[in-house]
Amino acid sequence: MTSHPNPRPLPVPAPAHADPLSDTRGRALRDLRISVTDRCNFRCTYCMPKEVFGKDFQFLERGALLSFGEINRLVRLFRDQGVEKIRITGGEPLVRRKLEVLIEMLAYWDDLDLTLTTNGSLLAQKAQALKDAGLKRVTVSLDSLDDTVFRAMNDVDFPVARVLEGIEAADRAGLAPIKVNMVVKRGVNDHTVVDMARFFKGSGHILRFIEFMDVGSTNGWQMQHVVPSRELVSRLDEVFGIESLDPNYTGEVAERWRYRDGSGEVGFISSVTQAFCRDCTRARLSAEGSLYTCLFATRGTDLRALLRADASDEEISAQIARIWRARTDRYSEIRTEDTAKQRKVEMSYIGG
Repeated sequence: MTSHPNPRPLPVPAPAHADPLSDTRGRALRDLRISVTDRCNFRCTYCMPKEVFGKDFQFLERGALLSFGEINRLVRLFRDQGVEKIRITGGEPLVRRKLEVLIEMLAYWDDLDLTLTTNGSLLAQKAQALKDAGLKRVTVSLDSLDDTVFRAMNDVDFPVARVLEGIEAADRAGLAPIKVNMVVKRGVNDHTVVDMARFFKGSGHILRFIEFMDVGSTNGWQMQHVVPSRELVSRLDEVFGIESLDPNYTGEVAERWRYRDGSGEVGFISSVTQAFCRDCTRARLSAEGSLYTCLFATRGTDLRALLRADASDEEISAQIARIWRARTDRYSEIRTEDTAKQRKVEMSYIGG
């Protein structure tokens, strides 16, 4: 793996843009999610089902991945285009060797909100190093506290206790507020929702419930497996008492609710039943450098070729601007059972 020889690049001031970068629906480019690997040590049934991503599956060769230096350069150019938040994803990002080196490089841009999403399996070992490198916050995926249910969903027999150890380590390191994401699938783990809420209520961590989405083409998505967020709101309100909150900012993915007794908040990510396309400010960069403008995209645009052909900053920035200004994506607003069957890029390839 090639990494940047100097994790502290020379500062490059962000230019003033007379013409803010926005797409065909007036949506600004504010968030960039970067997949640093297409590999994962879990085989979650809604993301990387084992029957597809088995032992013979061909993942990207190391040389095909963007180097840390290439990622850092692209982040600088996206920052110049108005990006304010960087989220490191995978696959499972912590399986990428020496990830803290990349974090240190990106943390140089201290005006960026630098976060990471992980399955938590390696977080106990990595949390302090990530914090020391400059990571600000983490989001941990945890689909149930019931060990039998969780082991079945991750499909590698990984225990809940070790994910909780990772969350505790991240909390001690100061990677807060920690968000915990639970993908809810009817008939699989929806009966554990209240127990999850009870466990994290009052902890200072923000539990977020995610509707099972038709990302990619291999997870067997059907509408009957979706538990609408409004149903979960009713369940939690009946048990605990919750009330809605205003969003923190335009384009926030999760709808915010708080416990009426003041013991914290929960979130609901409702891409299926309450599409939020109209405010979406997110672009995604795959591990080998393809730019995607939607989680449900069918194709991306290769930026790695420009990087490795010694294209100038101006040429790469112009390509980024062209892609975003032509963006028309609104998949969740037009989703049907038929569109769900279309072949789309896998979530493990571009992150959630």
